[in-house]
Amino acid sequence: FKLLFENKTRLAVKMGANQETLFGLAGLGDLVVTCGSKHSRNYKAGVLIGQGNDLQTTLSKVNMVVEGINTIRAGKKLGEKYNVELPIIEKANEIVFEGKDPRTAVLELMTRKGKEEYIVDEK
Repeated sequence: FKLLFENKTRLAVKMGANQETLFGLAGLGDLVVTCGSKHSRNYKAGVLIGQGNDLQTTLSKVNMVVEGINTIRAGKKLGEKYNVELPIIEKANEIVFEGKDPRTAVLELMTRKGKEEYIVDEK
């Protein structure tokens, strides 16, 4: 969760957002609900994908719009455009659109070379 929040904030700040805005309901609050509520469509989709379902099966089972799917693609493109490293988005893209095994992606995230990661106002 911490790394995802840092990824989201670094990208938003690089694009001109006020870092403090992301610590409110529109940023952190939305992320907490999306990631933690069993009632969230994105959460449901993530659980299904984590269980090994492909994208089409997942979308069929959720049977509602899952905004996070398009957000993965948009986040990856924006990260490339603004030269911001987004390891969570990159792995989510590999899982959802390239068929990478979720366990492998998580292992790669957990064992990647450590480095200092923090949010900096880089406007």
